[in-house]
Amino acid sequence: MEETQENIQFQLTDELIEKVEILVEDQNDNDLKTLLNEYHHADIAEILDELELDDAVYVIKLLDSETTSDVLMELDEDNREKVLRNLSAKEIAEEVEELDTDDAADIIAELPEDRQQAVISQIEDEDHKAEIKELLAYDDDSAGGLMAKELVKVYETWTVAGCLRRIRGQAKEVTRVHSIYVVNKQEQLIGRLSLKDLIVAKSDQKIADIAKDNVDYVNVNDDAEDVARVMAKYDLEAIPVVDDNQTLLGRITIDDIVDVLKEEADKDYQLAAGITQDVDSDDSIFDLTKARLPWLFLGLVGGVGAFLIMEGFQEAFSKYAVLFFFTPLIAAMAGNVGVQSSAIIVQGLANDDVRGSVNSRLIKEMLLAALNGTILALFLFFFVWVTKGEFNTALAISASLIAVIIVAGLIGTFVPLFLDKRGIDPAIATGPFITTSNDIFGILIYFWIAKLILGI
Repeated sequence: MEETQENIQFQLTDELIEKVEILVEDQNDNDLKTLLNEYHHADIAEILDELELDDAVYVIKLLDSETTSDVLMELDEDNREKVLRNLSAKEIAEEVEELDTDDAADIIAELPEDRQQAVISQIEDEDHKAEIKELLAYDDDSAGGLMAKELVKVYETWTVAGCLRRIRGQAKEVTRVHSIYVVNKQEQLIGRLSLKDLIVAKSDQKIADIAKDNVDYVNVNDDAEDVARVMAKYDLEAIPVVDDNQTLLGRITIDDIVDVLKEEADKDYQLAAGITQDVDSDDSIFDLTKARLPWLFLGLVGGVGAFLIMEGFQEAFSKYAVLFFFTPLIAAMAGNVGVQSSAIIVQGLANDDVRGSVNSRLIKEMLLAALNGTILALFLFFFVWVTKGEFNTALAISASLIAVIIVAGLIGTFVPLFLDKRGIDPAIATGPFITTSNDIFGILIYFWIAKLILGI
């Protein structure tokens, strides 16, 4: 019966929220515990995210630390920050003592510096405290900032029988045993084992004889995104972390990498939309304005630039007014092609699929743009010729479209590659930056070619 309940997907309903709120209001602790104990900690976090702050804090204080520590990690970041502000240093310390070191360090890192020290001082387990302090010293976006100290480690000189006895104690502290790491006397990583390797080996065999030496690892100072790429490339559920001396320091598990990928995807999506910093819909109007205004200002500058270009071609407008009506089409096509090209390159850079010379990329994009532009221009040529009856005007507009699409494709390809080489996030190139620049170049090319063909 219990297994059947676990297989039923949790659904958050208004009735459930109301029931929890009533139990909290009545301070019916026994029924509230009974109700919430039926749910996974991630489901409880989803419930708490919908409650008023006081009610959420009440539930956190009611449930045991083993449960609420996991619930805290699943809470919305803003809600977790509010909840932590309403817990004492000792109460937070009790929660983090139930967490793996990486999660404990993440929780403490979100606190103001003075509260961090207060919480750390309340942690009773000295080993746990020392490991958390070590992790807090690493940059958040590095392998050290992601790793957990909990792992199963054995020495190459041990026998299989002795190894099995010793790892039973170590495994109690590790939620999931993905691999067993083999070190030498200097604590340097030299290999790995699976549980299967141990089970099938003879009890008197030395670990050095059965360990695999082709172990993937990352340096403690490696960038988090680089770690994610390595784990994705080799389909790893966990990867060990070493220092410059190859000393084994910890391990990074797939759940931490999923968080990194999600955060990076959110950041890239916002950059592509023209938002310069990490924000969400619940942030203040001032924060949202700061995030959006720079790119909106760029769009305004681009619009002024387009106005100045068009103003310089007033003579063309006076003789061929039809050119004016096709200006939005040319600008839109330039922006669309540029965003398409840059999006493909940015995706390739993110997946580490972009290889070869820049020139080959640009030539390929130019040929692709020329093909697409020719097909679209033929359609546009016949449309203008049939509807307006002006061959030269139709030729000028369609020829301009081909040139604009080719240039937009080249810009959309070159800019993200250039930004990536300069260490700037290329996701910027998929947003207003590309759209605005291609609008300006597109309009300039459009009127220049039209003027040339029409002899204005």
